[in-house]
Amino acid sequence: MTLAELTKAIQQHIDLEMDAEVAQGMAEHALGFFGFYNRIIDNALEPTDRNLFYMFQDYDLLTTESEETTLWDGREWRIHYWKFKPDLRERVEAYMQRNLEPEDIDPYADIYGGSNALSPIGTIWTKRIRKSGQSKCIHV
Repeated sequence: MTLAELTKAIQQHIDLEMDAEVAQGMAEHALGFFGFYNRIIDNALEPTDRNLFYMFQDYDLLTTESEETTLWDGREWRIHYWKFKPDLRERVEAYMQRNLEPEDIDPYADIYGGSNALSPIGTIWTKRIRKSGQSKCIHV
């Protein structure tokens, strides 16, 4: 997972309006724990960092896994790990590939006739003149 990919994932999952610098700071912080590994041991986290990881888990970015091992004295020991969701990279790539068409917004639409400003019918620039029972539109 790269910094750019995780930054985009954070923005997409947590808040689309999030400032890129804030998302990048969160991504750098999380990636600082993982280094070149795909998982980290939970014991390495401070409580505030663990809270961030729980938040990422709530937003479907991270998941946990556990394994049990037997210690030399016969006791069972459970180890908890954090790792990125397996499909996160594919989802981020889909976000980045998504081609959002810019929406043409006419800032004057409500002045010149609402959402259908290109249609002459119903705009303030249209007059109806009735002549001999027929209606006729004249644009002024």
